[in-house]
Amino acid sequence: MSRASKLTLAGTSCMAIGIVYFVHYSQQAEKAAMHAGVIRDMEQQRIKRERQADFEMQKALEEEYRKVQQVHDGVPGGVAGSGQDTS
Repeated sequence: MSRASKLTLAGTSCMAIGIVYFVHYSQQAEKAAMHAGVIRDMEQQRIKRERQADFEMQKALEEEYRKVQQVHDGVPGGVAGSGQDTS
């Protein structure tokens, strides 16, 4: 074999090995990114469940307090935001 053919064979072999390595690395990085997305989604769902549980607890407390206390939804002395001065 001539020197040029040996260099060509070596160059194409190195190029093929580099491409295979790059594709393998790319697939691993993509797999890790997808896994991170799943972990992030699970965390968001956990936070959402916690917030929903807090909301339910606050709603139950509000109902309990409404039974015990007298609650007025309006502003004393008139309608809120009507622009009328009651003084």
